[in-house]
Formats: sequence, C-alpha cells, structure tokens
Amino acid sequence: MDSTDTTSQEWTRMRFKRHKVWVALDACGNIRIDKGKALIKYQQDQNYEYQVHSSDIRPLDDTAQSAPSRNVHKRDRMTVSAPDITLDEDCIHIFTDGASSGNPGPSGIGVLMRYREHEKEISRYIGMGTNNIAELEAIRAGLLEAKRYDIPVRIYTDSSYAHGLLSLGWKARKNIELVHEIQMLIKRFKNVKLIKVKGHCGIEENEKADKLATSAIQTALKKTS
Repeated sequence: MDSTDTTSQEWTRMRFKRHKVWVALDACGNIRIDKGKALIKYQQDQNYEYQVHSSDIRPLDDTAQSAPSRNVHKRDRMTVSAPDITLDEDCIHIFTDGASSGNPGPSGIGVLMRYREHEKEISRYIGMGTNNIAELEAIRAGLLEAKRYDIPVRIYTDSSYAHGLLSLGWKARKNIELVHEIQMLIKRFKNVKLIKVKGHCGIEENEKADKLATSAIQTALKKTS
C-alpha cells in the first residue's frame, strides 16, 4: 500500500476484478504502470492507494469474470469475498486491520464494530511494530471493546498470519504473549468465530478498518514532524 501524496494525480474510473475503482493515469492519459503494477483506490477522495497487477484492470463496461480455480487449498475455504458477507443482526461484527509504515515501522490499528444499529470505530497508533503485530493488536482491541460475552461475535481479518494462529492451530514462534492473551480473551465469549476475508476486494467494512489503521499512523507522524 502506498500512502504518498497524490493530490495532483489524474485518475479514471475502471474495473478491478469485480469492483469499480479509480485508476491512476500518467501524463499522457494512459494507465500508470510501474513494474507491472497499477495504482488504484476505491474512493476518489481517499489519500492512499494500492498497487495491483495491471492485468486485473479492465474497462468499466467489462464485467467478465474468470472461472474460479478448482485447486483450492483447504486453508482458503473459509475466505469470505464481498458478496458472501451477510451481517446477522444478532451477532457482534468486528472488522479489523493493522498497518505498518515499514516492517517494522510506525504502526496503527483500525477496528469497525457493529451490533444492530450500534457502531463503534477505533483508530489507534501503537508505536513501532510489524504488520503481524498490528493485525493481532487490532483483533485484541476489538475483543476488549465487546462487553457482552453472551452474544455471538464474528471477527473479520484479512491476515493469514492471525487467522492461522487463532483458527487453524498454527504454533506461535513470535508474539507469543500477544497471541496467548487473544486466545484467553476469545475464551470469555460463548460463541466466537474468526473469519478470513480477502484484503482490498471491496468489502466496505474492511476498507474502513484499513483506513482507520493508516490514518492513525498518518496522524501520529504529523504530530512528530
């Protein structure tokens, strides 16, 4: 993810996989491509963008979908894509993301919580850390904010690392104390499910969590500059 200032950058509306996005143009009005990657963002007014393979960029009227691969690893079967998410109003939904400007580097967390008509946002700078630490800290922060242990909780993360440690039985070789604390927090709840989602694929709530995480870093860096 690139968070450089691109206020003077020209953008055009195109399609990235299934989703309508804004794509950066060069001085000649062509798609700006660097090492096979194009720059996109999901909202025109957001101040950060993503590098994606230029081969995944299509004209806006091109809605053709490639056939899904049959060779899917069992680890990916719980991955949720944007159209598959249905928010059960009887569950607390916690969308989490972590960001690091460098790895390690200044890090932030973003959490979006929803329960029926209630919504809470967390945008917090956590100091120097890695992407993995930030992803875990976002999950921890969301669990700490959920005060009703009797209500089902659904936690969404795009981190394969966090999902593996907390749902697939991976053994923690780093961040052991943090992982253990999260595991103890999970045990407080009667019904918790950690759901692995695809990152930056147009899931509105996860895009919001990402923005909360990156804005926490930007705000902290501005204060020290």
